[in-house]
Amino acid sequence: MKFNNIQSCHLGPEISPEQFIPEHFFLYLLNGSMISYDGYKHYKMQAGDYCIARKNHLVRYTKHKEDGLFEKVLITFDEAFLRKFLKRHPYHIEPTDNTDSFLFINEDKLIQNFIHSLEPYYNGTEQLDDAFSDVKREELLIILLKNNPDLANIFFNFNTPHKIDLESFMNHNFKFNISLERFAFMTGRSLSTFKREFKTIFNTSPGKWLMDKRLQEAYFLLDKENKKPTDIYVDLGFEDLSHFSYVFKKQYGFSPAQLNKKTMP
Repeated sequence: MKFNNIQSCHLGPEISPEQFIPEHFFLYLLNGSMISYDGYKHYKMQAGDYCIARKNHLVRYTKHKEDGLFEKVLITFDEAFLRKFLKRHPYHIEPTDNTDSFLFINEDKLIQNFIHSLEPYYNGTEQLDDAFSDVKREELLIILLKNNPDLANIFFNFNTPHKIDLESFMNHNFKFNISLERFAFMTGRSLSTFKREFKTIFNTSPGKWLMDKRLQEAYFLLDKENKKPTDIYVDLGFEDLSHFSYVFKKQYGFSPAQLNKKTMP
C-alpha cells in the first residue's frame, strides 16, 4: 500500500529519543526500511510492514531511505490511554513469556482501511485534534485486539520491570547510551540500590565501568575486526566522533584512527 506526496503521521505522546521504548507504539512503514536490535535479536522492517514496539525495551534503530524517503505511521499507546481503554473494555490478563521487543502484525482489511482513513492527515489537508487522535487510537487498538487477543497480555501489563541479574544485564547492554536511571529501572532497582549493588559486583562505579567496557570493545573492533572509527562510535554509545577519539586516546595513548592504520592490511 503506497501513498503519494505524504508525510509521516504520528498520533499520541511523543516517543523518547533515547534508545529506550518508554511506551508501546504501533508502527507502519510507508517508505524505506529499518533494522532494529535489542541486544538479543535483529528485527527487519520493510515498507508495508506493521509492528508493535514494546515498552521498557532497549533498542537501536538503523533507518534506510527509499528514493530519499523514510516515512512512517507511528501511534503511541501510552499507559494513561491504555488504562482508560481498559476501564471501558475489560480484558482478562495473563502472564506472557514473550520477550520480543517488536511484534509483527499480519495485514488484513481492517488495518488496511484504518491506514487509509489517516490519508487526509498525511497530505496536510486535515489537522488532528487531541480528542480525535484518541478516537483513532482507540479504533486501532480495538482492531489489533480483535485480530490478536494475546496482545492484551502485553498492552495491559502495567507492572514495572522486576529485579533481574545485574551483572548479566549490564554485560549484555553496555553499548546502549542511556542514563543510569534507565539502567536502574530496567534492572528493577532504585538508582541508589543500583549503584550500591553495581559497586559490589564490579568493584567500580557504573560510569567508569561503562566507559572502560565500551573502549575495550572499540579497541577489539578496530584491532581485530578492522572496523573504522566512524562505523563503530555510535553503536558503542558515544554521541559524537570527537568525544570518542578523545577518551580513546586518553585511555590508550593513541587515537582510534592511529590504531586503525596500524591494523589495516
